[in-house]
Amino acid sequence: MMELALPAEFRANEFPSASREQWRELVDAVLRKTGASFDSLVTKTYDGIELQPLYTLDDALPAYALVPAKQGWDVRQRHSVPDPVAIMNDLEGGVTSLWLALPASSLERVLDGVYLDLAPIVLDGDVEAARTMLRIYDQAPLLATEVRGNLALVPSGEALDVIRQAVEQFPGLRTVVVDALPFHDAGGSDAEELGASLALAVSYLRALTDAGLGVEQAFAQLEFRYAATADQFTTIAKLRAARRLFARVAEVSGVDVPQVQHAVTSSAMMTRRDPWVNMLRTTVACLSAGLGGADSVTVQPFDAAIGLPDEFARRVARNTQNLLLEESHLGEVIDPAAGSWYVEKLTDALAGEAWSWFQEIERAGGLPAAREVVASRIAATWEKRSARLADRSDPITGVSEFPNLGEKPVVREPGIDSDSQAPWGDAPPIPSLSSGSDSFGLPRVRYAQAFEELRDLADAQPERPQVFLATLGPVAAHTARATFAANLFNAGGFATPNAGPTKSPEDVAEQFKASGAKIAVLCGSDTSYADQAVPTVEALRKAGAQRVLLAGKKSDAQVDGFVYMGCPALEILNSTYDFLAIKKSQGVER
Repeated sequence: MMELALPAEFRANEFPSASREQWRELVDAVLRKTGASFDSLVTKTYDGIELQPLYTLDDALPAYALVPAKQGWDVRQRHSVPDPVAIMNDLEGGVTSLWLALPASSLERVLDGVYLDLAPIVLDGDVEAARTMLRIYDQAPLLATEVRGNLALVPSGEALDVIRQAVEQFPGLRTVVVDALPFHDAGGSDAEELGASLALAVSYLRALTDAGLGVEQAFAQLEFRYAATADQFTTIAKLRAARRLFARVAEVSGVDVPQVQHAVTSSAMMTRRDPWVNMLRTTVACLSAGLGGADSVTVQPFDAAIGLPDEFARRVARNTQNLLLEESHLGEVIDPAAGSWYVEKLTDALAGEAWSWFQEIERAGGLPAAREVVASRIAATWEKRSARLADRSDPITGVSEFPNLGEKPVVREPGIDSDSQAPWGDAPPIPSLSSGSDSFGLPRVRYAQAFEELRDLADAQPERPQVFLATLGPVAAHTARATFAANLFNAGGFATPNAGPTKSPEDVAEQFKASGAKIAVLCGSDTSYADQAVPTVEALRKAGAQRVLLAGKKSDAQVDGFVYMGCPALEILNSTYDFLAIKKSQGVER
């Protein structure tokens, strides 16, 4: 083989190594010119973990090889309607296991023709359904050792009898799901989801061993269910941290049983508006779950927040996984994030925060006794998250950012898990994907819900409410702020007609009067504001403007408020509706 040698000046190892301090000095020099500081590059998660702009070998941590050697992951689709055709379509289209939230009476019918040795069944925590499933397994032409899946029971009361029966009959069948989705769906942070799920697992282990199961038998019953979000690296780190946390509990208990993970794309991140963007969110979430080492993944259909998904949505959901597995080959590398300084550091930090939170719950009596402690802390996190959603620090594409007022509503039949209204309800449907009864009374939220309620309100009016963009000067002078203002008010459902290129305050006022609007937003450059803001505001008020805002942070003009990057967007939108005397009770009638 011929070896090509590069000249010395092109060899990377000929360059002197730069230190973190040298990099910091260069970055500081650039930031000083913009008036920013280095701290502006450091972000914090809802767990208080600082994310640095640069990670180097100095941040290296020992890698934890906790991911089992396996080929890919289990493609798991959920069904809450007893439709044998939809189930067979999924199985023929690449789904490898079924998650059935169905009544016991429908199980035999929907599973007719399903090869149970090839397609494990996961139930949804109903005792009667679990009894029925055991009977189906017993009557099927299967060896007891071939039975896989999970009954997803909460280990208490009569469910313990079913669990003991399952353990005796089918040693490979799991019976309990440690469901972390309620903690995530209530707006909780990643560490809160992890810590609370660990406390829940410990409470289940205590119940199982008290019921007579051995410690190793009890551990072997558990499967953990976590939310996967569009925050790629955090999802990867969360699943890696979860295995480390469970391994510690197993070690203290004297067993060596690896954690089994089922990742479900987040319900909280799903939107009803511009739902097609959900395809992108769930693709990133699925990729993250796969890279994080999940044993099985459920991709929710893009229309899941609206109602009952149709066949197209189901096909896209399963093919998202098929593409990542078969074409992108994501399942062929064990723990691909291992060794990444950023991911290893984040994994370690999440594990530490989650363990501290787990210990706090245990000190409060463990779950379910500490449910008030858990609910209070998650509510506080949701309040912080809501504030960042409200000022669009946490943007939602297609809803709080880049909304499309001309989109055609996606209409779906209400599903068992939703209270959807067609075409858009005034109460957002929120799927409940939690097993059994251990949701602890936590609320279910969606990040987009506050903005979507305003969109519903706008759509319900005889004429769409509008905010006029009073653009100053040529397009080049006002386009940046006009685009920003339009984006903001569109997020609340307002139409935003604009004056276009203008030469004088009178031009702007004339266009405003013709629009029929009551509210105007000045949009221009700092230079045009200095020359034209005051006379334009006066002209607008003479033309009938009842409220005048300015896109920017300051002006000599007597305006009624300002809109700018980082402003309290949701508060401004709500106050605009209040000013126009449009109340939420004027939304779609039920």
